[in-house]
Formats: sequence, structure tokens, C-alpha cells
Amino acid sequence: MRSINIHEAKTHLSRLAEDVAAGEEIIVAKAGKPKMKLVPIDHRKKKIKFGALKGKIRISKDFDAPLPSEILDAFEGRGQ
Repeated sequence: MRSINIHEAKTHLSRLAEDVAAGEEIIVAKAGKPKMKLVPIDHRKKKIKFGALKGKIRISKDFDAPLPSEILDAFEGRGQ
């Protein structure tokens, strides 16, 4: 990992962007104190693992049954 000052970063931003895109990480410092870190973006897609929660979640048989009237009224702002 390389460290550069903020003036150099402003002057050579295009070159730094290419270096970072190639995998390098760069610390940008101001007055010798680290202020930011330039890192590449990870564009890899995460794989979906189907069935990962199998057996851990249970949906009741009445999941899609109509709500009781007092709860429905509360959602719709009535009966207050």
C-alpha cells in the first residue's frame, strides 16, 4: 500500500484511478496525516444460496387471512 499527499493525488488522479482499478490501495494524506484510502470496487456478484433458511422459518397457514377489523381500522387510521 502506498501513501501520497493530497496535492499529488489532485495532480495525478487519472493515473491513481488506473492503479486502484488494477487492485492497488492508496492512502491519501494531508500534512502527513492519513485522510482517505482509495480502494478498488468489488464488482463480483454474490451467489444466491437457495434453501439457506430451510427449516428455520415457518409461515402459518392463516398467513394471508384477512386482518381483524380493529387492526385493519388502525392501519387505515380509523377508530382513534
